[in-house]
Amino acid sequence: MTTSTQAYGEPWYWDNRYSNEPGPFDWYQKYLTLAPIINLYVPRHHPTLVVGCGNSAFSEGMVDDGYSDVVNVDISSVVIEAMQKKYKDRPKLKYMKMDVRDMSAFESEYFGAVIDKGTLDSILCGNNSRQNAAKMLEEVWRVLKDKGVYVLVTYGAPIYRLRLLRESCSWTVKLHVIEKLASEEKSEPIWEPTKPIPLNNDGTSVEEALGRNPDVHYIYICIKEKSVNSSTQA
Repeated sequence: MTTSTQAYGEPWYWDNRYSNEPGPFDWYQKYLTLAPIINLYVPRHHPTLVVGCGNSAFSEGMVDDGYSDVVNVDISSVVIEAMQKKYKDRPKLKYMKMDVRDMSAFESEYFGAVIDKGTLDSILCGNNSRQNAAKMLEEVWRVLKDKGVYVLVTYGAPIYRLRLLRESCSWTVKLHVIEKLASEEKSEPIWEPTKPIPLNNDGTSVEEALGRNPDVHYIYICIKEKSVNSSTQA
């Protein structure tokens, strides 16, 4: 029996979901709350790839904020057809059906940035999760320019995600956090979103900074370093 979270790794689940729930939905964070971090690391003139885009309004927010070339991919043909129709008059927004484990339709070193809100997390819920996650990360690495940035938005704390990133490719990793209800919060954040958190090799420094089990989303800024052998630098 496949549980609902295990099904996150399966194309049929997403086709069914988008057929039954066609309204826009943003995983984890909306563009408004992530924009200060995106603006720090992603130049507006660089081609940007959004993986596992779904029917999110995130990419529309990027284009409205001045990003000139945003390519969106998803494994669900249902959602891609719907988004192509929705944005047919927005040439800066492109939508393509694609499996993130095989993005051979794109040239190597084409994109300045790749943005992922929950796609790696979904793959990690499915069958053969580690193998599929490694394939995805290798493809993300391939399509990024040297010094390009993979922005990973996830619920996965460093003790779970750093090793996976480190084993895949040579990244220089910075870490930011945003509280899960950031768009609704009126109080002071537990950590300034645009300020990187001190990051040591095993990620224990994050607990020292935020306390145990903070109610946050983690934003890993993974910079492609072709000339670096070690994958993570503090």
